Amino acid sequence: MEQKKDIRKLSSVLRSVSKPGRYTGGEFGEVIKEKSNVKARFAFCFPDTYEIGMSNLGMRILYGLLNEQPDIWCERAFTPWVDMEEKLREYNIPLTTLESGDPLGEFDIVGFSLQYELCYTNVLNMLSLANIPLRAADRGEGTPIIIGGGPCTYNPEPLSDFFDCFAIGEGEELIIEFTRLYIEMKESGEYTRASFLRRAAATVGGIYVPSLYEVSYNADGTIREYAPACGAIPPRVRRRVVSDLDAAYFPRRLVMPYIETVHDRIMLEIARGCIRGCRFCQSGMVCRPMRERSPELLCGQARALFEATGYDEISLSSLSVSDYTRLPELTGRLLDWTDEHMVSLSLPSLRVDSFSVELMEKAASVRTSALTFAPEAGTQRLRDVINKNVTEEDILRAAKAAFGFGKTSVKLYFMQGLPTETLEDLDGIAAVARAVVGEYYRSPGRPKGRRPTVTVSVSNFIPKPFTPFQWEAQDSPELLREKQEYLKYKLGDRNIRYQYHDVGTSHVEAVLARGDRRLSAALELACQKGFHFDAWDEHFDYGRWLEVFECAGIDPSFYANREYQPDEVLPWDIIDAGVTKKFLWRERERAYQGKTTLNCRQSCSGCGANRLATGLCRPCGGASETD
Repeated sequence: MEQKKDIRKLSSVLRSVSKPGRYTGGEFGEVIKEKSNVKARFAFCFPDTYEIGMSNLGMRILYGLLNEQPDIWCERAFTPWVDMEEKLREYNIPLTTLESGDPLGEFDIVGFSLQYELCYTNVLNMLSLANIPLRAADRGEGTPIIIGGGPCTYNPEPLSDFFDCFAIGEGEELIIEFTRLYIEMKESGEYTRASFLRRAAATVGGIYVPSLYEVSYNADGTIREYAPACGAIPPRVRRRVVSDLDAAYFPRRLVMPYIETVHDRIMLEIARGCIRGCRFCQSGMVCRPMRERSPELLCGQARALFEATGYDEISLSSLSVSDYTRLPELTGRLLDWTDEHMVSLSLPSLRVDSFSVELMEKAASVRTSALTFAPEAGTQRLRDVINKNVTEEDILRAAKAAFGFGKTSVKLYFMQGLPTETLEDLDGIAAVARAVVGEYYRSPGRPKGRRPTVTVSVSNFIPKPFTPFQWEAQDSPELLREKQEYLKYKLGDRNIRYQYHDVGTSHVEAVLARGDRRLSAALELACQKGFHFDAWDEHFDYGRWLEVFECAGIDPSFYANREYQPDEVLPWDIIDAGVTKKFLWRERERAYQGKTTLNCRQSCSGCGANRLATGLCRPCGGASETD
């Protein structure tokens, strides 16, 4: 009876909020199951709006994978927008899933996709809206198991007090094993929250249960050690890797949203991993080794998704599309039928050193008129420091190909605040942008009578776990703002647009990226004060974040603006991501020497990732899991 009242109230609420299609469910392709046939109910939660979450490839994969199991039902929930949250709290309606309309608290397992540190407040807000206790220690036997997965789990410590466990690495195999264990223990009568979590930590590879590890600290606030609470659990949690992508699950049908989403297109995952080794890039390190899907399989998947969805664009998904070894064959196979059906092909993540007119021709039907390249640094010296391995000649050659093909807009991504950066490196950003403008006017194929637009987008360097720069200090907020003003002056050109990231946002992101479990006090306080949608400019308030840190006794500079020591125990040392600490430190030393490292296809750098997926990359030259 109470649930029927909630449904009536919710129906009334939907008439008073923007975009009610975010909350109704009932889309074509959603999965509905008979509850009596289901042994485990899984709520997949994305801590951002419906439009963003429905575009996430990981959600598409795991939703389809779990629902392929006849006795598991996976449903979806997203962070309600501000107006909807107000109504839910006003009418005391708990947060529900789209498929069944049941509250999250009635599920067996509630999983969160952790894509970005500034979504942490949305995670806690969703738990609050669901009436689930925020802290894992406060949850009783009748509450769901709360599990987190995604990129942010490579340092899960800031959230460790709120999650029962984390899934480290690639989830296709792990999540099925985890849920099967839950069903097995429920059916056998062995289940309690504590016993299940201990068994999962001991037997399901890649499961990290924070409550089973004790953390001690030194007098200076650094970590002394992680100590497992019992001998059955591993001293470090090793990341899971799917070895054979051709055998891995990939959805051949999708849930079709009623409203426009961020990416209304087919997303075709062609590869995982990266061969490049950019020293600032976490994804390029933790997703090693490089693995590819075959063109034959990909073409079949694309055709099946086109027939199931009718989408008129296919986007090839990979950290670096141009490093896919069979790209010409794949694009050729796709164009054999996409042209006929007026389906455009999008090739994102192209490197400037592999961009060509041939690729332009194959992606010519993409509707946008702009192309994006990422030099990252303005001088060759600094590009060598970060191991970008591209030259200004590469950048100008790519721009020339784009302009010669009739493009008028180019976007260039850079970073400021990189290790060893000087004002000359910032001058170099302006010099590269002007050189690209000059390349436009030298191009015989440029559209007559039109000026170019070169957009220079500059983000602030954030030291990320499991990168060679994980030990580095972020520039102070004051220094980052000074650099932004300096670059704004240097980029004074009517053909150049300058965009830059908010300094306060980058500072808080760095704190959360490099923090430990003592940050839970600040996050809990932020939730109590109503923080949400901090990844959205209109809701992020840097001053309020500083107040929260102060009230919680947290010095943000201790995490963001301090150089970590080489022998220091790092908050994320409890995780084995594959690349060894010895390798990362060696790469840091090479950065300060201005030495580049060849990509994985040219020479093995001994990163250690082959330990996680034997046979997928060359031997690592002696690196071991104890490095």
